[in-house]
Amino acid sequence: MAASNGTIKRLVSDKGFGFVLAEDGNEYFFHSSACVNARFADLREGQAVTFERGQGPKGPRAENVKVV
Repeated sequence: MAASNGTIKRLVSDKGFGFVLAEDGNEYFFHSSACVNARFADLREGQAVTFERGQGPKGPRAENVKVV
């Protein structure tokens, strides 16, 4: 699956999840366990990332989230 580009839109640090805004305008949920090359605690809103699009139980999900 091809990687997609986006930016971190929002982080909910105390719960361990956030949302990525993809270049196409869609928003994807991600869990801290989906972070590949960075610790969740080191992520910041507005950071550029790549990710793979997936589907979770509640909708679109970002998987294999990597800081660019």
